[in-house]
Amino acid sequence: MADEKLAKLKEAVGGLAQISENEKSGFLSLVARYLSGDEELIEWAKIHTPTDEVVVPYDTLESPPEDIEATKKLLDKLAVLKLNGGLGTTMGCTGPKSVIEVRNGFTFLDLIVIQIESLNKKYGSNVPLLLMNSFNTHEDTLKIVEKYASSSIEIHTFNQSQYPRVVADEFLPWPSKGKTDKDGWYPPGHGDIFPSLMNSGKLDLLLSQGKEYVFIANSDNLGAIVDMKILNHLIHKQNEYCMEVTPKTLADVKGGTLISYEGRVQLLEIAQVPDAYVNEFKSIEKFKIFNTNNLWVNLKAIKRLVEAEALKMEIIPNPKEVDGVKVLQLETAAGAAIRFFDHAIGINVPRSRFLPVKATSDLQLVQSDLYTLVDGFITRNSARTNPSNPSIELGPEFKKVGCFLGRFKSIPSIVELESLKVSGDVWFGSGIVLKGKVTITAKPGVKLEIPDGAVLENKDINGPEDL
Repeated sequence: MADEKLAKLKEAVGGLAQISENEKSGFLSLVARYLSGDEELIEWAKIHTPTDEVVVPYDTLESPPEDIEATKKLLDKLAVLKLNGGLGTTMGCTGPKSVIEVRNGFTFLDLIVIQIESLNKKYGSNVPLLLMNSFNTHEDTLKIVEKYASSSIEIHTFNQSQYPRVVADEFLPWPSKGKTDKDGWYPPGHGDIFPSLMNSGKLDLLLSQGKEYVFIANSDNLGAIVDMKILNHLIHKQNEYCMEVTPKTLADVKGGTLISYEGRVQLLEIAQVPDAYVNEFKSIEKFKIFNTNNLWVNLKAIKRLVEAEALKMEIIPNPKEVDGVKVLQLETAAGAAIRFFDHAIGINVPRSRFLPVKATSDLQLVQSDLYTLVDGFITRNSARTNPSNPSIELGPEFKKVGCFLGRFKSIPSIVELESLKVSGDVWFGSGIVLKGKVTITAKPGVKLEIPDGAVLENKDINGPEDL
């Protein structure tokens, strides 16, 4: 039955003119693996907590030599790659998420460019920036990148693969059933980065420039900056792959974690956990760390493994309903590749290296006085004594960036805030200070305005009378 399905699918995919032969074969091999059902199940009893040799504590890394020439030598072996395939739809934006303004009028992409420029300027190095787009973000990104034409850094863009969504009940590619617009296709997750680097020619280009490592991170993670201690460690220890992990908090219980399994280091995702062990997986006692998706990978190793077709990462089936049609997308994650590389390690980094902006509540954190911006780098305010950030929950009125910005005359001071929960039609004046635990709830149909200069400490506000 599976063979019949695959043969029918193969024939239909052969007729799709919109994608390359590489994309067709990548897609079909993913489907063949999915249909074969031979995904290895994790045996819970074989899971071990990794030792400090496998997940290295960041504070045990040696500091690299301070002199400029030695640092330049290290940097000349590095390229930076940002995953730029995501749209800002969850935050109400239409284009690539990386062009949302983060702070002082700068977008994610502006900050990334400024950071690399200041590194290259300081050390006389040539660290290039690569952006992996999806077909959703490709055209917009090309236009946006034009504004950096006079920049001193080399910027490369390339696309990740474009695979056809499969119509679930017939198991045929949706574009061959007449869905030829963008909705008929999908980008197959960031695990696709390795074949896409190779197929685009960018991998060979980097190798020809003497690059040895690529630092991969999500474009919306403001903490993912080049770290000389990590780069120095990997070059000296010849680790082919490094995943940055950081201590779990209760907000991260679903994040993938590193385990030692049958003598190798492996990423364990919640989707792979048998139902009986999900609560154990979510506990922060046994699984203390999670994957930040900041990855450092050796370029020659990528080439070797892609050519050998050895990167068979766990398949993530993603069923969706689009325009009333049930479709299936098969995806992979870059972190899951860790088990195929030699001398792969994790490094347990400070939480400051994980500062993603997934929602407007995250945007409020990075736009507030909790952070300052210097040379494109976001730095945490030392006046905040609590090592963890305040928890912020904003109602649906704040979900879209435009609405969020419109409801604040200026972003309140939150250095001493523990938690903030806002619901209903709430508007903030300027110069407001929030401390401790604050809850603001506007009653249905009532516009609640927090006046300029208000100081709210451990307050529960349900109307103007509580101010």
